[in-house]
Amino acid sequence: MRLTARGATDVGRVREENEDGFLVDERVGLYAVADGMGGHRAGEVASATALEALRASVAAGSAVRDAVLAANAAVHEKAAGDAELAGMGTTLTAATLAAGGTLLVAHVGDSRAYVLRDGELRQVTVDHSLVEELVREGRLTPEQATVHPHRSIITRALGVDAEVEVDLYSVELRPGDRVLLCSDGLTSMVRPDGVATVLRREDDAERAARALVDTANAAGGEDNITVVVVDVEDGDDPRRWQHDLPGSRSSPRPPRPPPRRLLLSAGA
Repeated sequence: MRLTARGATDVGRVREENEDGFLVDERVGLYAVADGMGGHRAGEVASATALEALRASVAAGSAVRDAVLAANAAVHEKAAGDAELAGMGTTLTAATLAAGGTLLVAHVGDSRAYVLRDGELRQVTVDHSLVEELVREGRLTPEQATVHPHRSIITRALGVDAEVEVDLYSVELRPGDRVLLCSDGLTSMVRPDGVATVLRREDDAERAARALVDTANAAGGEDNITVVVVDVEDGDDPRRWQHDLPGSRSSPRPPRPPPRRLLLSAGA
């Protein structure tokens, strides 16, 4: 199985600075999106710091969830050492390919991962946000959540605390699947059916990424917009790696909970 990925980011039509960032590192098989938050330029620093630490940790052999924990520590330590960066944080959604064609997605915040299979788009991650909690409690409908005035409030982020809980998901991929990682600057502007339409229309990953950004801007572009589109192709990739599944190798650390497994049927 071979993955081909492209990303795109844009400041949008309202914000003055782009605090998002993305990572496509095919050498180590790592793909990620981060959406920073904080004071003047602190969000940009947070997202860049998280992505740099994530890449370094995976390149050194860490599993993706441990790499996200390392990214949390890097952002937290950087904020603690500079009063102008105090309180900064970032979302982070990162994906790697494990043995057997399993996609591992580590996730904190309200950036998202999706899988398009047979033309149908399925959301992999669950937002760590106030409106998502209200939807789960039955106090908001999904439609109400999309226009709620507090829809940008997140309940979990990297760097805010010394420790953070990282959600881990696994998806059994197959050739023809398309994975999307994105910041909420896309999903707050474009509904899932609109996202799916673009992903079905544009065969090329780079064109698809750019078209998603353009669609969000056409809808108002109220936030920074960042996407990574990953195409799953048949055949082996001789360049690399496949990351270990959790618990597949010995470690002095206590075993972590198994990843949540997303099962996609033939028509989904």
